[in-house]
Amino acid sequence: MNKEQTLYVEKHLKAPSGLPVLVLNILLMLATAAGGAAGGWLVSRGVQAAGGGLLAVCIFYWCLPCWLLFAGIKVLQPNEALVLTLFGRYIGTLKGAGIFFVNPFCAAVNPAAGMPLSSGAVEDAAGAIPGTGKGAAVNMPRSKRLSLTAITLNTDKQNINDQLGNPIIIGVAVIWHIEDTAKAVFAVENYKEFLSIQCDAALRNTVRLYPYDVSESGDERSLRGSSQEVAAVLAQELQQRVDCAGLVIEEARITTLSYAPEIAAAMLQRQQASAVIDARKMIVEGAVGMVEMALDELSAKQVVELDDERKAQMVSNLMVVLCAGKEAQPIVNSGSIY
Repeated sequence: MNKEQTLYVEKHLKAPSGLPVLVLNILLMLATAAGGAAGGWLVSRGVQAAGGGLLAVCIFYWCLPCWLLFAGIKVLQPNEALVLTLFGRYIGTLKGAGIFFVNPFCAAVNPAAGMPLSSGAVEDAAGAIPGTGKGAAVNMPRSKRLSLTAITLNTDKQNINDQLGNPIIIGVAVIWHIEDTAKAVFAVENYKEFLSIQCDAALRNTVRLYPYDVSESGDERSLRGSSQEVAAVLAQELQQRVDCAGLVIEEARITTLSYAPEIAAAMLQRQQASAVIDARKMIVEGAVGMVEMALDELSAKQVVELDDERKAQMVSNLMVVLCAGKEAQPIVNSGSIY
């Protein structure tokens, strides 16, 4: 592993508690305020050396050291992390809820802070800007923090061709979280935008592998009939794409699935025609069975002797009556059929 790659490996930064530093700094500020007042009083009384020196020390502390101590205090909420660099070099990631004290010259890095997703994907309320709740430290915007909680990314509805070339409308929801903060910050320019783009690419590749609906044989996997399997394949491919950014895909689910408007009417007619054909097929099968049963019963009980011509005529009449969509109109024959 070379030096450039080591920058992408997360290092846990162990920082001391910042509460004692905070309390000490507040006490020193109060002390220097009192000392400044005392120095001014001494100067007014003619004690120039002592009063001037005391006043200079107090002013110097108020101008620089006290603000440096405040700058080194970092406050983190649960499931938050802070990636810190010192003069451009990554020194570690601060994790864990609490108040900590670090080098005042450390800078927090989060390139994705507050940046919208240009591809149109939308994060949920918890993931829009990680850590925008109350309780932020006054010395640093909470947008510099990285949220380690599970975040839902809802993609826009996309028009994609399925395996058969039919245009469909599909949308997915991806649940993810940051696993390696160093990779998320330094390996890609914007891990949120990177995830959104890779999600769109993985979705297109996955949809092209399946038809929208099953074929007539019914043994083919489809987007509509095998949604869980398709989601699992999508999550697996997306995970391979975002490993370099230190992200983990927990789950992917299809939220919207339909034909595109330009073929939706034609596909609806096709589905209706298939349903009518299936219904007619069932009616014909039932009618054939009923005619066969009628002929067998007439022959077994010797109700009437039918030759082949009369059997054909009876079969024709029964099939018309049983398969017709309307009620039959009986015709009484008072004579012979010959």
